[in-house]
Amino acid sequence: MSTERSLILFKPDCVTKSNVGDVLARYEAAGFTIRGIKMMSLSDEILREHYSHVADEPFFPNIANFMQSAPVIAMVLEGDDVVAKVRTMLGPTNPQNAEAGTIRGDFGESMMINVCHASDSPENGEIEVNRFFSESETFSY
Repeated sequence: MSTERSLILFKPDCVTKSNVGDVLARYEAAGFTIRGIKMMSLSDEILREHYSHVADEPFFPNIANFMQSAPVIAMVLEGDDVVAKVRTMLGPTNPQNAEAGTIRGDFGESMMINVCHASDSPENGEIEVNRFFSESETFSY
């Protein structure tokens, strides 16, 4: 096992439906440590960078509109194999394919309205954490 960091974005649906506390409690119960957390509105620039792999696709404006429809909560989670474990806790991207008991199975609605973003690899975890957090916004204790 290795200690890793993952970016978690509580998406607008999670925030507006008041599910942040329930989801956050699951991450804490799994033994992960919060190293940074903040509420923010996402700019066009950060969305284009974060979704660069699909930013030129015709559906990107729908993603941007959804992600800017309400604030998100960005969080840095740290723990042993946090990336893989969080993705297992989330379940598949499409909540229709997610089992009950997974975060998306319990709270998600669609491919886009699916509660949280989580980093997909340890390498991307570091890139994404650094995209959303300055060094002074993450903490060790």
